[in-house]
Amino acid sequence: MFEQGSLRLVILNLLQEKPRHGYEVIKAIEELVGGDYSPSPGVIYPTLTLLEELGYAAIEAETGGKKLYRITPEGAAFLAANGEALALALQRLETAQRASGSSAPELRRAIQNFRMALHTRLERGELSQEQIRAMVDAIDLAAVKIERI
Repeated sequence: MFEQGSLRLVILNLLQEKPRHGYEVIKAIEELVGGDYSPSPGVIYPTLTLLEELGYAAIEAETGGKKLYRITPEGAAFLAANGEALALALQRLETAQRASGSSAPELRRAIQNFRMALHTRLERGELSQEQIRAMVDAIDLAAVKIERI
């Protein structure tokens, strides 16, 4: 989902909007991609710690073990200096959101049904070469039809 360093930029951009807890960062990124992806705490919290160590973010408040992070002037300068990379990262997230069908719930449902059908069939066991060809042909045909819309 993220190229090297782009997650840092996205997080700093979110902190520039307003101070956030780690959980709020996770939810904001999930929202940016239409709900189909949620970064794990094991990715977000170490990145927030790294941003703090680099001086790009600081803890504004800490209550009950929850840290509220804010962007620092150094972080804002870093973000401004990497505006093009941030724009590319946000564009990828926007593309992922469109692909999720979040603006058309019926499209999102259809995509989820397709994934589930494929996953369910693959779980049933080995496929013969004939079955694999039939599935590939069905997927390719659907792709061609969608491209022509």
